[in-house]
Amino acid sequence: MTVKPAKKFFEPLAIGAPAPLRELPVALERMVHFFPPHNEKLRARIAETIPQVDVLLGNLEDAIPIEAKEAARAGFIEVAKAHDFGATGLWTRVNCLNSPWFLDDVQQIVAAAGDKLDVVMLPKVEGPWDIHYLDQLLAQLEARHQVRKPILIHAILETALGVANVEAIAAASPRMHGMSLGPADLAASRGMKTTRVGGGHPFYGVLADRSDDAAARTLFQQDLWHYTVAKMVDACQAYGIKAFYGPFGDFSDDEACEAQFRNAFLLGCVGAWSLHPKQIDIAKRVFSPDVSEVLFARKILDAMPDGSGAVMIDGKMQDDATWKQAKVIVDLARRVAARDPARAAAYGF
Repeated sequence: MTVKPAKKFFEPLAIGAPAPLRELPVALERMVHFFPPHNEKLRARIAETIPQVDVLLGNLEDAIPIEAKEAARAGFIEVAKAHDFGATGLWTRVNCLNSPWFLDDVQQIVAAAGDKLDVVMLPKVEGPWDIHYLDQLLAQLEARHQVRKPILIHAILETALGVANVEAIAAASPRMHGMSLGPADLAASRGMKTTRVGGGHPFYGVLADRSDDAAARTLFQQDLWHYTVAKMVDACQAYGIKAFYGPFGDFSDDEACEAQFRNAFLLGCVGAWSLHPKQIDIAKRVFSPDVSEVLFARKILDAMPDGSGAVMIDGKMQDDATWKQAKVIVDLARRVAARDPARAAAYGF
């Protein structure tokens, strides 16, 4: 694989395009909240939704009927132009590269709302070549329409080939914001035998050891997505971008949604998609660090200001490794506190 030289990596890909970012902006992104922009009633309530979510995403791809594709694009542009988003990120998920709508999605949205748009979410990314194409296209459009800041790219991992190329995708461009797991399409691509959108499956597990009483043998359900999420997190962290869990499709099972989100959070994901309004609060709860964890992490940082040496706190040894763990938690808590006064008070900020 030919690698672009470091000097060239951060050069704009079009004359007049903004310079690529060398570090991602610091942002709280516990949930990426999807809305269908062709729905006029939901568009009318967007002003109420914006302050409730960390990221608002206008969805143009799956779940948008073919006959509503153009209306969804126009509706997203209307929302982008009509509102001030403040600290809330504005994203769109465009249609996939081989669809008849992709080019119009990108061209029309950048032309009309390029300075409002933070991130383009690209579906079904299979390799760095997909990122390179969108990277060049965005640069040309930014230059044409005098967009002042680079629009970032977020890839969805939803094919087996994409997962196989996850590191190359993460390293493909300085525009890379992060990646999300797309479990439904990925399940189909892999030939997995499940019709669920995210979450576990009761048949996927390990059986307890045989005992004299065969009826007492228990099947312990396992996480179908553990391997892929961990692989995605490693690739994202290695290249300084963000990992997200994607959709959880069973809106009737909040407990399972919370469990799946929590697994992703513990593994290193910074957020998840919310497809239903009640998943917003689930994501806020899960992807905000636990109060007791924050208070203990603050003890570690207070006891070891420069992160060196070793101390005992509450009977547990702390050293430079646990100091780094504590800093991850406290840094996240500070970002949460900046948007959430109640949690700020509980964290002691």
